[in-house]
Amino acid sequence: MEKQLEELKQQLEKQCLINQELQRQNKDLEQRLQEKETLLQHLQSQYHDLEFPSQSGNEIDPEVRTSRAAVIASEPIPETLEIKRTRVKKTDIETNLIVKAIQKNDFLSRLDEEQTAMMVDLLVVSNFNLGDDVIKEGSEGDSMYIVAAGELSVTQAGRSLRKLTTGDVFGELAILYNCKRTATVKANTAVRLWCMERQTYRTIITNKSKKKREQLMGFLKTSRTLKDLNDVQLSKIIDSMEEVKYQDKDVIVREGAEAHTFYIILKGEVLVTKNVNGHQKQIRRMGKGEHFGEQALIREVLRTATCTADGPVTCFSIDKDSKVLQEAQAPEKPSSSPSSTLRFKDLVPVFYQEGRYQGDPVTLGVGGFGRVELMTTVKHGTYYAMKKISKKNIVAKRQEEHMLFEKKILKAIQCDFIVKLHAAFKDTRYIYMVMEFCGGGEIWTKLKQAGRFNEPIAVFVTACVVEAYAYLHKKNIMYRDLKPENLMLDLKGYVKLVDFGFAKELVRAEKTYSFVGTPEYMAPEIIKNQGHDFAVDFWSLGILIYELLVGSPPFSSSEPQKIYAKILDGVLNYPPYLSEASKSIISKLCRPRPGQRLGNTKNGIKDVRHHRWFSSMNWHKLRVGQINAPTVRLIRKASQTAGRVCLLSHEKGPCYINFDRFPLDQTKADEELSGWDRDF
Repeated sequence: MEKQLEELKQQLEKQCLINQELQRQNKDLEQRLQEKETLLQHLQSQYHDLEFPSQSGNEIDPEVRTSRAAVIASEPIPETLEIKRTRVKKTDIETNLIVKAIQKNDFLSRLDEEQTAMMVDLLVVSNFNLGDDVIKEGSEGDSMYIVAAGELSVTQAGRSLRKLTTGDVFGELAILYNCKRTATVKANTAVRLWCMERQTYRTIITNKSKKKREQLMGFLKTSRTLKDLNDVQLSKIIDSMEEVKYQDKDVIVREGAEAHTFYIILKGEVLVTKNVNGHQKQIRRMGKGEHFGEQALIREVLRTATCTADGPVTCFSIDKDSKVLQEAQAPEKPSSSPSSTLRFKDLVPVFYQEGRYQGDPVTLGVGGFGRVELMTTVKHGTYYAMKKISKKNIVAKRQEEHMLFEKKILKAIQCDFIVKLHAAFKDTRYIYMVMEFCGGGEIWTKLKQAGRFNEPIAVFVTACVVEAYAYLHKKNIMYRDLKPENLMLDLKGYVKLVDFGFAKELVRAEKTYSFVGTPEYMAPEIIKNQGHDFAVDFWSLGILIYELLVGSPPFSSSEPQKIYAKILDGVLNYPPYLSEASKSIISKLCRPRPGQRLGNTKNGIKDVRHHRWFSSMNWHKLRVGQINAPTVRLIRKASQTAGRVCLLSHEKGPCYINFDRFPLDQTKADEELSGWDRDF
């Protein structure tokens, strides 16, 4: 009996050892799967979306954005934009073909009549022979094409996608920004194409926007009611104005009706009449540049005359409820950050302690411009996130000014909601920015794990962003790259803004015309090349709130040009579980006219803080760090992270436990010795 018990005991011990080994193997397998998932997400983020619509035409957009968003870095724009192409005369048949092609294209159909006419004028002919490649997969693109005659085939990685024939448009993403071609287009026959380069397109759109803006500014300055306003205030009014069209005999305003709207005539003529003894008596005739209804902006009045369109009329109008008379803020002098005593030679990498990459240096993130590595000091006192960027890559993408400006901004910033820059270094291959390490990880990673956030978490995350915006905008800095990937958590659960590569200093009342940002987060005025300012940050704030609450942004597609078309349509579809307050703040932040957006009207960012969605937020306590952050439950506990630990988690781990894992990059960047970084 004793012998049997001993054997049974040995069998149980053996089984326990087998179970422990299986558990260890299972854990290792889970770790490998997680690493593969991370690597897959990274590869997906490197893969650009197709420029060509699928043949099936029944694409279903994904409910959740599963890969990191691709960013679009702006190209430097010359101060004076000149159209170098000479106008090419077209027959009526050719003009009709081009106009129809533009009108049926998802993106180009948003151009107005004047822009379309200019495109028709400036398209030039390109001829290709049978077998010629018009576009090669992987090459840089700067032209779009409309098929005038002939047939072409579209292939990707040798796989046939579709045929192109007369009237088809292709390659249109290239006129918006510099992107790699993702498919090959080959001529199946002799082919005649209408072609336009990016610089020509941007010049058409930008020059028209600048001209219209200057024209409207001139018109507003002739108004007795508005003549005392400064350029900042007049610019805000222009941003709030809507373009409206009237047909012949349409009544624009009626005598005796309540006055709500002020009008400027852009095209056509308006007849002004008064009722005299039951008959309409003509008082005057107004034309381009003249305005009417200005009293509606300053007091409750009734219309004193009737204004009727005499033929087709186009006006710009502003409703008195949209009136913006925001005081210009004087730019502050940037505060100087304390000089760092950190030396490059004191920094050493932190290594993975376990798993597939054990012994390799820890990489916290990988982006289009470089890697972020976890570093510590020789004395192992503090952890840092070191951004390491290839100088050759910066020069190739013409981003020298952006990098210098990013360093300048971060050096001057003293804000608890923006990541701190401790030091900057350079050598012949890289520039290095040594940043504060936020041990809680990325909001992006947490959002993917959770699927979507509950409202208290979304409110807290957004409130932190609002505080960062308030600080930046007061210093006349636009951020322009808001998304969950650029929000980090510290160990208290507070959110910090990172990555200032697209930030820009802008004088109030001025506009900038670069095409920059993340497609899903771009404001309509960037896509339209109309000129943009601080209002784009409020648009992206609305998109962020939507993505935090839903798990994906409101405008998404596998094809960038479809994203842009949806943004320009501006239709927001809300899931049934969103609260009324959520829907209200998103719709007010994502108004198509920048001057009507919450945060960009008379009271500025105060209107955002005072919205009922933030009714539970104590802004003062947030600023002084006295709120218990609901985000802290998202953070896994580290055994040692810069001397502070998170209290809510069952498993301890290394200080990088809240970050995805990335394989070691053993390639070394080429040297770059042009000297652009001498002041870095």
